[in-house]
Amino acid sequence: MKIVAKTLFGLESVLSEELKSLGAKNIVPLNRAVQFEGDQELLYRCNLASRLALRFLVPITNFQAHNDRHLYSLAGKVNWEKYLTLEQTFVIDSTTNSTRFRHSQYVAQKVKDAIVDQFKEKTGKRPSVSVANPDVRINLHISENDVDISLDSSGESLEKRGYRTESNEAPMSEVLAAAMVKFSEWDLKEPLLDAMTGSGTIAVEAALIATNTAPGLHRPFAFQNWADYDKGLFDRLQFELRSAIKPIDVKILARDIDESTISVAKRNAVRAGVIDDIAFECLDFTASDPFAESALILMNPPYGERLEEPEEMIELYHEIGFRLKHNYANHTVWVISSNLPAMKRLGLKPDVRIKVYNGSLECRLNKYSLFKGKRIDQMKE
Repeated sequence: MKIVAKTLFGLESVLSEELKSLGAKNIVPLNRAVQFEGDQELLYRCNLASRLALRFLVPITNFQAHNDRHLYSLAGKVNWEKYLTLEQTFVIDSTTNSTRFRHSQYVAQKVKDAIVDQFKEKTGKRPSVSVANPDVRINLHISENDVDISLDSSGESLEKRGYRTESNEAPMSEVLAAAMVKFSEWDLKEPLLDAMTGSGTIAVEAALIATNTAPGLHRPFAFQNWADYDKGLFDRLQFELRSAIKPIDVKILARDIDESTISVAKRNAVRAGVIDDIAFECLDFTASDPFAESALILMNPPYGERLEEPEEMIELYHEIGFRLKHNYANHTVWVISSNLPAMKRLGLKPDVRIKVYNGSLECRLNKYSLFKGKRIDQMKE
């Protein structure tokens, strides 16, 4: 069957690689998504093990609609009894990018009416809608006149791992944090420093990767409410993935300037089951020194979105760049930020620039190779 994995902008390439490693076939990168083929076992495995997908959709139908009546009529031709019972609640999540269908809530209402009216016509009864906790999630996507209706196999977004029940201001998406680790091509041997850890998300995701812990082992999925749900298969996959967890063999250090922030990060690490795999230090990075001769540094500095004085961020990034250049030779650092003017004040030339989004914020994820002396001398060598 065809499956569509939704993800964040810019992560399509690393998600494609991950899906290939999980067994996906005929992989086609799309915009904020990757399409592939697989069976029921792969669908379950992807939901349990993917670190880079937001959700996995199984297409039901695709058609072209010219107006709201046409949308209602064609949605009503689907045999909804295959996917939903009267005893189950459902919800429709909709997105639209169309000059004709401009309001996502309105088109969701038309498809909901088509589903409900079909049940009323066949049985005299209607299924109920539940926005908060539905049994079945239906995904509606409209691009101009093209309409895609799919079953959402995941339910709540897969970035909701379950460990981050408390967070600091503007936390990073778990999926984006895992993507930073993947983009860095970390070999799981070089020490890793989460230099401004905040809620601890980067350090926790790194520890989950290092221990080979599937991120979805402690959460439910929407496919468990489907008519063809195979509990035996799901239990077997869970056992297989739990058995693959291994002891950590690398040092991961999480630092932050604020003690209360470190406390939040520690509690999140406890809930993720990786508290013993991460060392924590309360330390200002701009006054720090390396903890190893060489290490991979992942850094998510504040962006200054709410600051009235943008010069404060400019100065902070200048200090970060100065510290990196003069104290962290032989290190590789990846920095993510939406504050592009401040990024320039790092005073470092990036080897790689990747455009990504952290929530609604357009960001750059830049890689810097640090060394002693002048860059031109290093390049000559």
